[in-house]
Amino acid sequence: MTDNIIIFDTTLRDGEQSPGASMTLEEKLQVAELLDEMGVDVIEAGFPIASNGDFEAVSEIAKVVKNSTVCGLARAGNKDIDRAGEAIKHAEKRRIHTFISTSPLHMKFKLQMEPDRVYEKVIESVSRARQWTDDVEWSCEDGTRTEFDFMCRCVEAAINAGATTINIPDTVGYTSPDEITSLFRRVIETVPNSDKAVFSTHCHNDLGMAVANSLAAAKGGARQVECTINGLGERAGNAALEEIVMAIRTRNDIFPYTTGINSKLLTRASKLVSAVSAFPVQYNKAIVGKNAFAHESGIHQDGMLKNAETYEIMKPEDVGVGGTDLVMGKHSGRHAFKDKLKELGYELGDNALQQAFERFKALADKKKHIFDEDIEALVDDQVGAQGDKISVIAMTVIAGTGGTQKAVVTLDVDGTHVTEEATGDGPVDATFNAIKQIIPHNARLQLYQVSAVTAGTDAQAEVSCRLSEDGTTVTGRSADTDTMVSSARAYVSALNKLMVRRQKDVQNAQTSAAE
Repeated sequence: MTDNIIIFDTTLRDGEQSPGASMTLEEKLQVAELLDEMGVDVIEAGFPIASNGDFEAVSEIAKVVKNSTVCGLARAGNKDIDRAGEAIKHAEKRRIHTFISTSPLHMKFKLQMEPDRVYEKVIESVSRARQWTDDVEWSCEDGTRTEFDFMCRCVEAAINAGATTINIPDTVGYTSPDEITSLFRRVIETVPNSDKAVFSTHCHNDLGMAVANSLAAAKGGARQVECTINGLGERAGNAALEEIVMAIRTRNDIFPYTTGINSKLLTRASKLVSAVSAFPVQYNKAIVGKNAFAHESGIHQDGMLKNAETYEIMKPEDVGVGGTDLVMGKHSGRHAFKDKLKELGYELGDNALQQAFERFKALADKKKHIFDEDIEALVDDQVGAQGDKISVIAMTVIAGTGGTQKAVVTLDVDGTHVTEEATGDGPVDATFNAIKQIIPHNARLQLYQVSAVTAGTDAQAEVSCRLSEDGTTVTGRSADTDTMVSSARAYVSALNKLMVRRQKDVQNAQTSAAE
């Protein structure tokens, strides 16, 4: 038995069935192309009989996918199977995935069919699918609640009829790791022709065990895992592809398998699926969550600074994350604070460091997010003492439903008044473009936020602009009853802080060169 695990991604079928997660054709094509690039073995592109839109999506995906097998889902009926066959016919490698319920509960209440008729439908559906392709997958829906002898009977029949993959799904997330390992092992040992098919697992997360159950099924002999990006799926979702791949990679000692997935694309895939499905990824989500490689605890930060392996079992770069994030906050320790000061260009003596650390802790109790400039303000009041090099003198903004959005801005730059005019996608964009023409820079705008200081139509607009340049992040703030004036002043305030930081970097470089 090979130790390679076939990754069967059903984000575009089972994942899209999540209420509110429907995707457009263009979005599905984007996801499919990235899954193909990432090395997914089988892409279940949709349920072609469900709608004309689903049929079109599967058909178009079949045309653009280069390496992956494109799969269409079908119930155990001729119309479903033929529709799926038509949808995938343009694919380089194509599969039909047909299924029928086999548990007593489903057969009685959902299908209202006797077991013998279900058995006949298994043979009929697989035989029909084989007329379209040699690659046929058969699933016994609600497999983990199916009577064992009946399951084995159906599996044997499906393989005899031409199924090359047998999927035993935990449709309602009911089983446990020990149970599913035993189930796969027993089925494979009991069914006489089991060696002629690949066995697959498809686990839902209703009890939070989808990934654990999928890996346990592999221990029982499953060599295909059906999963989705971010665990997207009906109810509590499916097994998460990124978690399965990284569990195998990180704990290869207990999961001695391989996959063909390029793990460095996992975070990119997560963000794309989150964006097109409008399902946000929880911050503490394993592998791809915002906090998966972030540390605020002082004990953890101290360990990370000494050796990253103390608190990280994976390298962030291996899943497409830029690096570890040591978040400065009220839980941060003295070691992390000293390291941050050094990164910002400060070398303080012990007493000065302790005083700055105490002020930092006091500030962290008041502020939820501590940025680089907050820390700089604790140890250096030079920005205010020296005065800003740039200030807003005058501005005129033209906005409205018709015509070009335009801004004319005059800045005082080291005592000289400079005026520029620019257009943009809205009045704020035009204003910032005009400022950038006066003060050229490569900083990226990470945040633009407007909030009312008080209630009423005469309230001041408090604007925050966060800029990032070469690893330095600064925030400028301003308040004014005119939102555009406040926006310009906040943007200029951030630029002033960047200029002070640049000057500091130059001074540090000169000092180092002199030494």
